[in-house]
Amino acid sequence: MTTTTQTPAESKSSAAITLATFYVDNMLFGVNIDVVQEINRLSDVTEVPHSPSSVRGVINLRGEVVTVVDLRSLLGMKRREIESDCRCVVIHSQDELIGVLVDQIADTLSVPQSKIDPPPANIDGIEGQYFRGVHTLDSGVVILLDVQQLLEAN
Repeated sequence: MTTTTQTPAESKSSAAITLATFYVDNMLFGVNIDVVQEINRLSDVTEVPHSPSSVRGVINLRGEVVTVVDLRSLLGMKRREIESDCRCVVIHSQDELIGVLVDQIADTLSVPQSKIDPPPANIDGIEGQYFRGVHTLDSGVVILLDVQQLLEAN
């Protein structure tokens, strides 16, 4: 009987990560599901005076105050009004919860790490320093977003 063992490098390259995906404008982004607490509709956002332009306000999430940031603004895109298909992706970041406003929720994807390609320097004119990679789908690409780094930088 023959058994094969994988080296740590082979094991890592064949491991899959699960992504929560969403749209911002016409671009599909994905973040590691491990940092996502929940996804919900945006309701009763209270504006915060003198806050940065990327901060849309705060929400009360079961008694916890959560800051809501606009992903469009963080990525240097034009801000849009909150509409019915907008969602708040609640992320664990530096021991607090941050709500990230996105245009529309897509799906969850399981992606083998070996199928993640390095990101280009910029995608559709957006600075790519927060992109961890891209994964090609039949319908286009999903951009893996380093949401932790993006939130820390802003």
